[in-house]
Amino acid sequence: MTIHKEGKSLLFWMLFILAGINIVLHQVFPEKELLLNLVLIGSIIAYLAVLQFFRNPSIPIPDDPEIIYASADGKVVAIEKTLEDEYLQEERIQVSVFMSPVNVHVNRSPITGVLKFFKYHPGKYLVAWHPKSSTENERTSLVLEHPSGLLLMVRQIAGAMARRIKCYVKEGDPLVQGHEFGFIKFGSRVDVFIPLDAEILVEMNQTTKAGITPLARLKS
Repeated sequence: MTIHKEGKSLLFWMLFILAGINIVLHQVFPEKELLLNLVLIGSIIAYLAVLQFFRNPSIPIPDDPEIIYASADGKVVAIEKTLEDEYLQEERIQVSVFMSPVNVHVNRSPITGVLKFFKYHPGKYLVAWHPKSSTENERTSLVLEHPSGLLLMVRQIAGAMARRIKCYVKEGDPLVQGHEFGFIKFGSRVDVFIPLDAEILVEMNQTTKAGITPLARLKS
């Protein structure tokens, strides 16, 4: 288990500030033992809560060209037919995974392929499970070209708490199945737009693990 690079600066300054608060309180209120203990316990809990959010566990990297893997840890909140009209211009099965603040927030590539399209959209911060969040919230859209020629869209969506989407790739970059391509801070959602003829392998409310849980099997 390692700490993600997105959290290292925040965790450093958080530790510095919390330690400073506790030291000052000990100097100002040395006799307030109950208060000091409560602040210390609260500081430890707060720090550990943020620390767990930025955890970055290693996973066994998959290598299966017929499988589309989950891009995010979380819970499946939507499996529905929809028209993807930003780039693909066709109907797809949209599988959406909601990432709560307690989930790992590393986003991983669902397939191996080349990034054919990337676009960042500023927008609102509706709760990530809201149906309109896919088209109205701050988001990034990525389209990967599978070795077979299939195009697959992945969309990172900011939620009510997540105010920063990070994407580490650009158009033309090769992506490897299961490898990290981005990160979203403090609660969010990831949509994957799967071909209609693919076999969906997940169910509503199922828990997913990025790069581990198969979302669908492509038609051979």
